Parts: sequence; C-alpha cells; structure tokens
Amino acid sequence: MQGSLFDGAPPKEERLTKGNYLVAPVPIRDAREMIERHHYAGGAAITAVATHGLYALAGRLMGVAWWMPPIKSAALATWPNWEAVLALSRLVILPEAPVNSASFLLGRSIRLIRQDPRWECLVTYADTWREHTGAIYRATNWEYLGLTAPSPVWVKGGKLICPKSGPKTRTADEMRELGASLIGRFPKHKFRMIIKGGNDD
Repeated sequence: MQGSLFDGAPPKEERLTKGNYLVAPVPIRDAREMIERHHYAGGAAITAVATHGLYALAGRLMGVAWWMPPIKSAALATWPNWEAVLALSRLVILPEAPVNSASFLLGRSIRLIRQDPRWECLVTYADTWREHTGAIYRATNWEYLGLTAPSPVWVKGGKLICPKSGPKTRTADEMRELGASLIGRFPKHKFRMIIKGGNDD
C-alpha cells in the first residue's frame, strides 16, 4: 500500500455547500481513472473494499476515496485485531473543487465505512517525500501515531512506482529496468481512527 493521499494546496473555489454535493459509492473503473489522472501515485491496487466518490449534484465526479486492507504487518502495528483494519489508500480531489471538499468526502466516506461491522480501525499515511504533513487527517480528528521507518521511494516521470507487484516485491535492478529512479528513503506520517462502537462524525 502506498501512503500519503490528499495534502496539497487547497482548491481555490468557494466553500462546499452540503446541499450541492453528495458522497456515494463510485465504480472502481471511474475511481481508478481519476486517480491515474490526478493523484501523484498514478494508480491504485487491483481491488478495493470500497471506493467512494464526491459528486456535484450535476453528476460530475469531483473526488475519490479508495479503501483497502493494509498488509498484515502494517495492520498489526496499528490495531490488535489486524483483520479489522482498513486503510485509506488513496484520496484525491480535483483542483477546482471547493476548499473543504477533502474533509467533506473523507467524513462522509468514513460514515459509509462505519456501516460495515467488519471494520474497527482505520489507518492512513502522509508521505514526507512530498512534504505532506497529513493536515487533512489532523483536521478531521485522526490520531497521529508518529513517523514510520524510512522506506525507498521510486519514481518515473513524476509518478510513484511501487516496488510491490502483487505478492512479489521487485528488486532494485528490476525497478531500474522499469525506468524508475530511486530518489531516497523517506518515512511517512501515520494516522489512525478507531471506529469500533463509534458514532457517525
């Protein structure tokens, strides 16, 4: 799972009016297309537990939240019941969306996740190599757990390239064969939200 999600400069339009926007499940195909176009990671996993979209009432998709289980070690480092941990893997908002769109999408998406009794704890990350601080998570009441251990960051054409390919982790030579460059080793800011027995935000 790649970390940091939305933490860029705030959009420049007026604040979002709740009556003009809604958050609802979005087809994984549409979610992937938006992430490929607008998220620095350039892609997402093959599958997802949930993909939620921020829609203007006119029907335009303005943002996406992509949820999937983290790897077992990451889940165990976050919550004792590792099978009940869900990760926010991608969060992307169009630049022209209103200024509070990210928090609105995130809050409503978490409200939908709470309806599924399988999940007790949420986790997400913010990438320091992008100079992200996780401001959106701090502002929406996630618990800050500190920095992870540094890990290598590979990029190609300005997009993040993940060393993991399914169950396999590519070697450094294989990454270079893909045209990726190692820009360094960086930690991530880690956040969690315990939702077991909680109320809607």
